[in-house]
Amino acid sequence: HTNICSSGARTGYAMWMGYDRPSADFANARFILLLSAQLESGHYFNPHAQRIIEARQAGAQVATIDPRLSNTASMSDHWLSPWPGTEAAMLLAIAARLIEWDAVDHEFMRRWVNWEASLDARAPDRPRTYESFLELLRETYADYTIEFASSETGVDAERIEAVARGIAEAGSRFASHTWRAAGSGNLGGWQVARCLFFLHVLTGSVGTEGGTSPSAWDKFKPDHWNMPPPANRWNELIWPAEFPLSHYEMSYLLPHFLKEGRGRLQVYFTRVYNPVWTNPDGFTWLEALTDEDKVGLHVALSPTWSETAWFADYVLPMGVGAERHDTHSYETHAARWLGFRQPVLRVAGERAGQRYERTYEANPGEVWEENEFWIDLSWRIDPDGALGVRQWYESPADPSRPVSVDEYYGWMFDNSVPGLPERAGREGLTPLEYMRKYGAFEIDRERYLLNEEAVGADQPGVEVDGQRRSGFVSPSRLLEWHSDTLESWNWADAAIPTYLKSHVYWRDLDLEGDERILLPIFRLPTLIHTRSGNAKYLYEISHGHPLWMNSVDADQLGFETGDLVRITTDIGYFVMRAWRTEGIRPGVVAASHHMGRWRLDAKTGNERWSSALVDIRRHEDGWLLRHKTGIEPFRSEDPDSERIWWRDPGVHQNLAFPVHPDPVSGMHAWHQRVTLGHASPEDRYGDVFVDTVRSHEIYQEWMGRTRPGPGPGGLRRPRWLTRPLPPVPDAYQV
Repeated sequence: HTNICSSGARTGYAMWMGYDRPSADFANARFILLLSAQLESGHYFNPHAQRIIEARQAGAQVATIDPRLSNTASMSDHWLSPWPGTEAAMLLAIAARLIEWDAVDHEFMRRWVNWEASLDARAPDRPRTYESFLELLRETYADYTIEFASSETGVDAERIEAVARGIAEAGSRFASHTWRAAGSGNLGGWQVARCLFFLHVLTGSVGTEGGTSPSAWDKFKPDHWNMPPPANRWNELIWPAEFPLSHYEMSYLLPHFLKEGRGRLQVYFTRVYNPVWTNPDGFTWLEALTDEDKVGLHVALSPTWSETAWFADYVLPMGVGAERHDTHSYETHAARWLGFRQPVLRVAGERAGQRYERTYEANPGEVWEENEFWIDLSWRIDPDGALGVRQWYESPADPSRPVSVDEYYGWMFDNSVPGLPERAGREGLTPLEYMRKYGAFEIDRERYLLNEEAVGADQPGVEVDGQRRSGFVSPSRLLEWHSDTLESWNWADAAIPTYLKSHVYWRDLDLEGDERILLPIFRLPTLIHTRSGNAKYLYEISHGHPLWMNSVDADQLGFETGDLVRITTDIGYFVMRAWRTEGIRPGVVAASHHMGRWRLDAKTGNERWSSALVDIRRHEDGWLLRHKTGIEPFRSEDPDSERIWWRDPGVHQNLAFPVHPDPVSGMHAWHQRVTLGHASPEDRYGDVFVDTVRSHEIYQEWMGRTRPGPGPGGLRRPRWLTRPLPPVPDAYQV
């Protein structure tokens, strides 16, 4: 789901250093810059909040860039509320200020930026010196004054100047983070991350204590005992020629590709994936999933009911985190650690003396652990090994039987986790027993300046001042201000950190009339990354789903809190209630990401704690979803179900959003240009209407922005650019 989540930011980071996500050392920072509400809800790393608070207690300042007054913004030293999509202009103005003040770590820049290649590409007639490169930077960003940024963003110049001063004073202890927010909301949003990281490059706060490192430095990926070879074919349905630089699969465009006749899915697995609800343009997904000419068999693997699972041929219950084995490692701080999830009931039963062949034997329901499901399914598909599938799922001790989870993880912990066998041995345990007992293992810590590590001639690296060093994982192993990749793949106009106008650029709107910018992706602190409506206590806390509207806009358009608003998009409309607030920038309205769950049966489907019973009908001009009932008390084995006092299930706004694929990153640009009007007498709260014919036309318009491959050498995609499960090198060739 990366292209509906974070591919914008990933692309911006990758074009600098090859690594596609950051790891901020928040606890040791002196100045922290957050794009959106990372402290409370902007990412799935809860430990970040703890470390940001630690930094605050130690005297660090926090600045938050967000059009909405989040809890994070309200507790920050600086809150900057720009027009959505103008964030890069602000960041480049700060960069220009740092250059003007000479608040630049020149030694770091000279050693680790590809300034020579940048001069060759952008100023070949200039002397090939570092000083010449600095002059090029001054000239390139001369127009990005604080005054220009203030005019473009709508933020007071003094506020921008104060943040620039804080970054300059922090130097190498400047930490930042962006993940969704501007990067996921806007056409060209990937440049926001690129411009943000530019500030780290200038200040030398890359990989330093209190700075921001590449994510891969601070997470650990164990090896597999029997990894099959890569695929030898390229899948054009998820890696189409129009998006050679995408991060990653263009999965949210799949129903449009099927509608165009690009292919057919004979069997389609959705694994904890709910595109009908989560993705934009869900009715187009519904059309595809219910058309056997497009999708022959749909299998939904999920621990919960979902809107998508309702339209599957098979719904296979998979375990939540406490019902399955899994390893996990996140870049929470400047260290590496590995966690081990375990199925609680199986482990408890085994400690009590029970024996199980499969995890589902210990589960009171019909839950099948995913590891074992894929192992057993592979044996059913290829019982005698003739297809070449079974061999990758055979026990290393006895190939006549499937590999067990103990063998699978036992080999992993024995052979691929540095220091774990020795640590386990000191306690008289095997590595698997140690992980079963403790659940986590710290591999190492204090992981700073790994780019400086000396490497041999036979290892990947780059020569810096006469010494071969590890560097980064960009093509040059340096930090790339000018990206040859972007230039050679038809994006020369965006090959350096620059400001790209958004598809919701505020000067293009009729703000004197009824047009506004809609922010539909902010998260609530109580529902971070919530993918189901099963958390009854959290939904009791957060069950309202209003349209945030500044009182300036409310007065201009004649809305009071509670009034029904029809929000019209390019492909339809939805109906919500207004909420007058000073916590949102005038000209911008917002609705949180989480609400609007629904079911089609009174008793079956999504949880009744959080979903509406709805009716979906296809009309001549489109689809209409309408609430039949909201949330109501009901009788069940849980007495709390009769204590439900809230009624609002929210509105499924994503249905009314057309796809907006960014032509570089592939990211769906979530922000919407909308018109606001009073609901008609026929409208009801929660109504969503969509014209899927028009949605396909919008898809085609956005596809017209792409610059398809092949690229240099007839490649479908640069081989250096990361992607999940890369195929053999020859598959990259057209």
